[in-house]
Order: sequence, then structure tokens, then C-alpha cells
Amino acid sequence: MTFLIRSFALFAIALAAPGAVAKGAPAKVTSVEGITEYSLDNGLHVLLFPDPSKATLTVNMTYRVGSRNEGYGETGMAHLLEHMLFKGSPKHRNIPQELTSHGARPNGSTWFDRTNYFETFRATDENLQWALDLEADRMVASYVAKKDLDTEMTVVRNEFEMGENDPSSILEERVLSTMFLWHNYGHSTIGARADIESVPIERLQAFYRTYYQPDNAVLLIAGKLDEAKTLALVQQKLGGIPRPARKLQATYTVEPTQDGERSVVLRRSGDVQVLSAGYHVPSGSHPDAGALDLLVQLLADTPSGRLHKALVETKKAASVSGYFMPLREPGFVILSATVRQDSSIDEARSALLAAIDELGKTPPTKEEIERARAKLLKEIELTLTNADRVGLQMSEWIGAGDWRLFFLQRDRTRSATQADVLRVAEAYFKPSNRTVGVFLPTAKPDRAEIPGVPDVAAMLKDYKGDAAAAQGEAFDASPANIEAKTLRSALPVGLKLALLPKKTRGGTVVAALTLHFGDEKSLFDKAVLADLATDMLLRGTPKHTRQQLQDAFDQAKARVSISGAPGTLIVAIETVREHLPETLALVAEALRTASFPESELELLRQENLAQIEQQRSEPQTMAPLAFRRHVNPFPKGDPRYLDLPEESIAQYKAAKLAEVKKFHADFFGASHGELAVAGDFDAAALAKQAGELFGDWKSAQPFARLALTSQAVPAENTVIEAPDKANAFFIAGETMALRDDDPDYPALALGNYMLGGGFLNSRLAVRIRQRDGLSYGVGSQLMASALDQYGSFLTYAICAPQNAPKVEVAFQEEVAKVLKDGFTAQEISEARSGFLQSRQVTRAQDGALAHTLGVYLYYGRTLAFDADLEQKIAALTNEQIVSALKKRLEPAKFTIVKVGDFAKGKIPVVVPK
Repeated sequence: MTFLIRSFALFAIALAAPGAVAKGAPAKVTSVEGITEYSLDNGLHVLLFPDPSKATLTVNMTYRVGSRNEGYGETGMAHLLEHMLFKGSPKHRNIPQELTSHGARPNGSTWFDRTNYFETFRATDENLQWALDLEADRMVASYVAKKDLDTEMTVVRNEFEMGENDPSSILEERVLSTMFLWHNYGHSTIGARADIESVPIERLQAFYRTYYQPDNAVLLIAGKLDEAKTLALVQQKLGGIPRPARKLQATYTVEPTQDGERSVVLRRSGDVQVLSAGYHVPSGSHPDAGALDLLVQLLADTPSGRLHKALVETKKAASVSGYFMPLREPGFVILSATVRQDSSIDEARSALLAAIDELGKTPPTKEEIERARAKLLKEIELTLTNADRVGLQMSEWIGAGDWRLFFLQRDRTRSATQADVLRVAEAYFKPSNRTVGVFLPTAKPDRAEIPGVPDVAAMLKDYKGDAAAAQGEAFDASPANIEAKTLRSALPVGLKLALLPKKTRGGTVVAALTLHFGDEKSLFDKAVLADLATDMLLRGTPKHTRQQLQDAFDQAKARVSISGAPGTLIVAIETVREHLPETLALVAEALRTASFPESELELLRQENLAQIEQQRSEPQTMAPLAFRRHVNPFPKGDPRYLDLPEESIAQYKAAKLAEVKKFHADFFGASHGELAVAGDFDAAALAKQAGELFGDWKSAQPFARLALTSQAVPAENTVIEAPDKANAFFIAGETMALRDDDPDYPALALGNYMLGGGFLNSRLAVRIRQRDGLSYGVGSQLMASALDQYGSFLTYAICAPQNAPKVEVAFQEEVAKVLKDGFTAQEISEARSGFLQSRQVTRAQDGALAHTLGVYLYYGRTLAFDADLEQKIAALTNEQIVSALKKRLEPAKFTIVKVGDFAKGKIPVVVPK
């Protein structure tokens, strides 16, 4: 339940039954680019966004309330209430269980101006009726009970403590609290610890009654829907909720003009230095918002941005970032840099501020602005091709004043001129409007006057937007239909193809290219070289510099990422039909002819070193590393060996450009690999192009898969100190000889789902989070190889260090209960339904589908495997599940690792057996 910087994520009210019949029919308000807005008599606004190409629906309820609306002593109340609305209502007493049973992908989030609740699920009439009934009931009839607050408060406090572990996040909090003297935008959405712990239930209930009403909400439904039928169902389920008599009090605090530079210093433990500069700017609805977006993009982008060139390329910083936050009222821009400890923070600060202050002397060029514009518009256009993304994006703009601002901001980004960008830079990026550094007296103050909020309704009265994107086909994501439409083949060089052409919204297409290389002997002691060679592929070729490659992908409306694992290189591509050929050609150019500029290698080296240094003292990194090193004890140098941070640092420092180039030449090729594509494309043309691009690219070194074997290791209960960290991390589990085609696997998979999966309703979540309030994040994972006799089971939880003993006891007790008695018939029935539906939801996502098709080429299997697995899961009994769990899980052999600041309070953490 999170959003950006530490933005986180019941009392029964007898009003009217949320199913009562409303008086008037919904009235159409407006329609923009495929989204139609309606209003109900009770004040609820409804947005319908049909997309038949997805076999899913997203229901997103946005309330126009966030931390901006909180009063004294109420900080964090909006977010705390978000948590409480998962605690049940009269008709929906166990919401996490219902969400899991329906295979939904749900969550909620809270931000400065809004709170939202959403669930994505398989598009069926039954699922939609359930989701609307759920949102109707918890809108006005949630329990918001004292008993739930007592446990959920500690969960939220644990979430607060989790954020306290991150110096970058805390620094940004301090910058905002220093920038805003009076306005609530200076308060973190998570709130003050004292308010979280002490808020009276009566105030929380009053806050709920005030803001959780139909006239303060916008319901959006996106995906495969029948508009008329859906609108009628919305009217039936929510139209009967009466419009409240109360009148909402508008917020009226206006932050005064900042009259001089402000500074803040944060001193906490950590491994890297962080620098942030904040500026007051207008609201997201202001006409300057488009030019501001462009300005921040051209400053903070990597590698084209001015800050990257001024700080990263000069080695004054390891990385830079920045964002403009479009809020309902005048908000802020944050620009940041991460600086390694052996670098000067003063030099970095001087370089950061100089790059910003020099905008007036060296105005943004047309090339810079067009590059930034292409990047921003690409992201907007790709968002518009995905109903799920659009649905959730609308919450932000509803909070900012109106959902149509999303399109208006795009239009403003399109039309902003060079003069506009320079004007907003000179108007708002003034030293006196900056929060960083020290105060400097000046005889003639030069202050930034921030405009007020425009009349959004008048501004958008006749707004129409662009033509709506073309809709795709209604696609059945069942294994049988996918198999019927998938075309498989192979190139002579060895590359295998799986092609699934289908019509999609906006003509989108995704591709997954995986290449396999090397063997245990040839890859020995080359893990860092492989990582650097992989990460350098998009940093330049003989034909294109790094920046030119990025520009070309932006112009082609393509998202491309390249990653890797031992012996594997993975390319993920998302673009649109018309640009797929040029995108593939660019990817092939990068893969085959990367030029490996020495300057880029040095930048990459600094990025990796900074990342390792930043994570090496984090409990959530330290615990999994210690656990995996113990249960998978490979010799140092083996490609499957897990380096300690100090070992990785030494290797990254020692790596030479010639070695990286040689690795690329020796190992990368298309002799062993898979290309899977799903979406709107010409299959015959793509297969032909793949042959032209990769048909003669042979791998120089032989390939042999790096096998995994479950190894017998002694059980350990390890405690590792992480000084000055507010949160601890607990992990426990074991490895086992298990493949995913083993007869026990279906029972183990469903058993794990009930023990630690689902949405807040597993045995572990109900006990450790819901009942005991010990952890914000708790769960379990089961993994089984498709090719090796290797599997693993592990459980995890974050918690306050002093709560680690209680978490361990609860974990042991819940596992013991399951192994003794198993699960109830109702648990199994609901979990089975949710588990199977969630798999259907996953197959409905083209990115996940392309990945699966590619992986199955490597495994030598088809989606008949999925159909068979799901049939077996559908037939499971409690006896089969308990038998498999007893056979495979041996708690006495579990490896347990706890990392946290246990020494500070001399906290006992090892639980006697």
C-alpha cells in the first residue's frame, strides 16, 4: 500500500442499504478518448473505459481525501483508515479472503490528495457484481472498530519503521517539512509515529463518515465490459446510497511565498550520501505544469539530463533523479543525487545547484526539449494502451482536480515551447525558493510567486481530447486458446520462436528475448564481467551513442530493458505494431555491436558500487543473502555462488574494459535462446526479420545449463546485527528435491498459497499481521524447478526488532498447525478459486504471457502443462495437501535468519526449542 516517497498504504453506519434502487438513471457528463463519465443522483461519478482486448476488469474507487485533509493530531489518519477498510463490513466480513478467492490483484494507496482501492480480476459478471457490492458496502458500512485499530495500528507503525530504514526517503521527508511551514504537503502521508499510535477511534470514525461518501468518490471500471450493462449494475449496487447532508469543508491553508534558501541536515547510519533540492511550484492543473514536466525531464533524465552530465559523468555523484509532483494545490519539484562516501558531498551540492542556476545563462535547447517531450509522450501513449494502467493513473489526476487533467497535461507537454520552459525555470527555480544549503541575506529579495489553483471546471468545460485509441479483440486467455493461436518455429542458428499475434488496444506488442550462454567451467569467476557486459549493451554502438539509442527508442514508442542471470541474457520489449521492426533492429544492433565506451563503463561501475554500498547494511538485503548463501553453498567463483558485498565491490573495481569486451565476444550469441512475442504484429514478417537479424549470430562458447541440486545443509538459527535500523527482517525455510511436474507439486503449491500467499488472508498473514499486528509484510514462497530436482520453501516477515521473537513463535505455531490439521473445506474451496483465477489474470497480461511462452520453449513444454496443473489443483483434497506438506516440509531442518538492531535494546531473538 505504497506510492512514491513513503506514501502508504470499521464502524458500521446505518444509512441506506447499498443495494437499494436509486431514483434517477446515471447522467452522462462527458467523454474523452474512450473514457466516459457519468454522474449518479447521490453525487458519485463513474468512469467507464472499455477494453475488450483484456480478459480482465479493474475496479478502482478513488476518494478525494488524503493527508492534505488531516487536522492537528491526525497525521497519517487517511492512510490508517485505508488499512482499516480491509477489515470488513456487514456483508463482507473477510475482505482479504474474498479478494483471494476471486483471484484478484488488489491494493489500496494513500497520497496527499486522494485515497484509492482497486482490484483487477477476471472479467466475469459474477466477479464484477462482487467487486461493486464490496465497494458499495465498505463505502459507508465498514466496521472501523477499536479492536481492529489496536492490531492494525501496530502494522502501520511497522510500515512507518520500514520507511525509517531508508535515509533517502527520510531526507526527502525533511526537505518537504522544511519547505512547507504550514501546508499539509509538508507532512509525510504515513504520519507522525505519535499520531499513528494515539489516534482515538472516535476521530478515525468521524473522518470516515465525513469523507467516505458517494459525493466525494469517483468509481472507474476499466477492461472487458459492456457499458450499458455495467452502468446498470453500478446504479443497482451504489445508486441507492444516499447523498450525505453534510457539506465538505474545503482546505484553505495557503503556503506563504518562500523568502530565502532553507537547509536541513539529516544524520543517520548509512553507506552513501544523498543530496536533495526542493522547489515550490504551481498545482498540477496550472498551465505551467506541462513546461515544468519538460524542465524536470531535461534536468534529471539519465543519460541526457543536465544533472547527469554535471554530476555523474564528472564522477561527483553515482546517480541523479528528479520529479515534478502534480498536486491539487501548489506543490513541489524534488531533484536529488546519490553520492558515494569517498566523494565530496560539497562538490556534488555545488555542481547540482550550479546546473540548476545556470538555466538562465544557458537556456534549454530545442534538442533537449524535444528529447524530453518524446520521452514523456511515449510514456503517456503506452499508458493509454493499457486499461489497467489508465485506470490507476486516473486516481492521481482525480486527486489533482479532474481526471481529464491527464489528457490536458499531455496536450500541454506537446505544446510547451522553448520560451515556456525557460520562463518556468526562471520563475520557480530561484535560490530564494530553494530548500537546500544555507541562508544568504540579500538586499533585494527575488522571490517566486506561486499562482493559485485555476478554475478546473471552467478550464475543462468544452475539452474533448484526442480520438480514442483503437480497441483490440476480445481475447480468451485459456491455455487451449493460447495454444491454438501460438506459432512455434526455430531458426537454423538455434533460436526458437513462439509467436502469438492478436489485436490489442492501441496496437501494442510485447516481446521477450532470452539468450543462454556458457557453462559451469567457462563462466567460472566471470559473474561481474557478465553483469557489466549485459548492462553495457544499451550504452552505445558504432552507429548510435547511448543517448541516440534512447532517443531512437523513445521515437519508436518502445520500452526496452536488458537484464541477466548466470548464463542468461534477457531482453524485454514493449512497443506498438508500426514500430516493432525498427525496435527489433535497434535491439539487435545493441546486442551484436555494442561499442563499450570506456566512459560509460566507469559510470556503470560507480552506479553498481553505490548500489552495493547502499544495500549492504539493509536488513531486507542482508537476510535473504545470508539465507541463500547457507542453503546453496557453491564454491567461490562458481557462477551460482553469491558474493558478499565486499567481494562484489572488489570485483567491480578490478574489472577492465578489455575483459568486458572479450566476454561479449566469447559468450553472447543466438545459438541457444528463445524469442516470444505477443500482441499486434505480422507473424510471418517478424519471423523473417528475426532470421535476418540473428540468423548468423552464433555463440562462440558451448552452452550447458547450470543445474541446481538441493544440498543437505545443517539447520541454523542465525542473528545478524544491523545497527540503527528501525526494522528487522526474518526469513526461514529449506531447500528440497522437487520439480514442478512432481505429483506432490499441485498440493504443495495450493498449500503454500493458503499458508502464506493470497492477499492478507493466509494463515501467516491473519496471525502475524491481522491478529497480532506484528508485521506489515509477511508471507511464504514455494519454488520448484522445471528441469532440476530442486525446490525451496521459505517464509519471511518484516518487523520491529523487539517483535522478532514473537514473529518466530507465531511462524512456528502456524506451520505446526497446518502440518497437524491442514485446512478447512472452506479455506481450500476459496483458495482454489482464487489461485486458479489469479493464474488466468496473469495469462491475460501480454508481458507475462510472452515471458511464459519463451520460458516454455526452453523447457520444451506447452500450456497443456498449465491446463493439467490447474485440473489437478481443482481436484485436491485436504488429505492430499496435508500429506504433501508433511512429506516435504521439515521445520526441524529450517534455516532461520534474523537481521536487525537487536543489540540496542539487548533484545533476545533466538527462541528456545
